[in-house]
Amino acid sequence: MATEKQRDIDPFTAMESLRAALAEVGIVLPSLGVDVASPAFKLVELGRVRADVAARLADTLRDGGRE
Repeated sequence: MATEKQRDIDPFTAMESLRAALAEVGIVLPSLGVDVASPAFKLVELGRVRADVAARLADTLRDGGRE
């Protein structure tokens, strides 16, 4: 269950933070954005990516972001 602090995070700030962190490891999610159709949920849309990008993202997460 999400804490109150987690629910108060601005989705645009969260999206930009994620974009920057991914860029540090050379990963770009072209469709990354905020779902403006559901503002109450504060959703970040990760979008679609090519299979090779998804595999690199999985490898990076498994490696703890180290390359």
